[in-house]
Amino acid sequence: MKLIKYLFLFFIVTTCKDEPKAKLQNTSKTNALELKYATGFSVTYYDNYKVINLLKPWPKAEKTYSYVIANKDVNIDFKADAFDAIIDSKMSKIVVTSTTHIPALELLGVEETLVGFPGTDYISSKKTRQRIADGKIRELGKNEGINTEVLLELHPNVVVGFGVEGVNKTFEIIKKAGIPVIYNGDWVESSALAKAEWIKFFGVLYNKEKEADSIFKKIEKDYLAAKAIAKAAKTRPTVFSGAMHKDVWYLPNGSSAEAQFLKDANVNYLWSDTKGNGSLALNFEVVLVKAKNAELWFNPSYYNSINQLEKANTLYTNFNAFKNKNIYSYVNTAGDTGGVLYYELGTTRPDLVLKDIIKICHPKLLPEYIPYFFKPLN
Repeated sequence: MKLIKYLFLFFIVTTCKDEPKAKLQNTSKTNALELKYATGFSVTYYDNYKVINLLKPWPKAEKTYSYVIANKDVNIDFKADAFDAIIDSKMSKIVVTSTTHIPALELLGVEETLVGFPGTDYISSKKTRQRIADGKIRELGKNEGINTEVLLELHPNVVVGFGVEGVNKTFEIIKKAGIPVIYNGDWVESSALAKAEWIKFFGVLYNKEKEADSIFKKIEKDYLAAKAIAKAAKTRPTVFSGAMHKDVWYLPNGSSAEAQFLKDANVNYLWSDTKGNGSLALNFEVVLVKAKNAELWFNPSYYNSINQLEKANTLYTNFNAFKNKNIYSYVNTAGDTGGVLYYELGTTRPDLVLKDIIKICHPKLLPEYIPYFFKPLN
């Protein structure tokens, strides 16, 4: 049986590698997908296929990627080397590699097509956790080294991956086996609504553009409504964020999506005037001088209690927010296997993130709202 299994995998790899290349058929361009905030991808529609262009799959990416989505039963004359992958438009099996992809599948009602994931313990969604428990989603190991043997057995229509600094070697192996890999760069976007708009990316894969557009418009509407409510606040509490890793304090720069939440919540983020890519890296003394009397402290790294924070470094006790126990984090809102819900759902639902922050900073503005992600440290 083991010999038969390996022969089967060898057959898949060799037959997919030997597929002859074809030439692109001349078809007319019809229209493009409307995107209001996202800048990392674009979609162009033709008579009988569509093309997704990945413009910024990761920071400082020097290459753009193009993917064709077409019905494999339709005889289209493609020039295969003009595109990075050709994906079957009839999506029946998919592998995604980030928990941020899970909510899009569920909101579009296509979660049953998910057949594999690297690191299933990180998934928090109860619906998807049940499918894992039922054996409908296979564990694929780690994202940096996906179990290609299991993945080949699953033979999905596509693998949705992400890159941090460049090409993932495991993805190259998967592509050589004839399974398309498409990059998702939602995390590279500079605003919360731009990241959320990537649900349209999955809408394109599943031919559910209208549904994705409707879902995003509702999220956008709720976000902007919450932002408008926050403008009515009569006070703006002072806020800081982050914690030390070794001897360096990391916190969001003022042009980041995280800082945008604080701005839209109408609070005084003490580093709102900074700009640049990535986080700010400061020493403890600089943070203490500026934030010692700040009223609220958000997301002190992975620490889930005030006692744990103090044990990590007694210097944290110098902040008024620590003394007054005004420290809030999302790390204690987790799934059954420990996956932090914010890391999964926060990208797709920025409206909930913003409402959480408004509720904490201006509790009278949202009297009936119960925070979804953020909780005070015990």
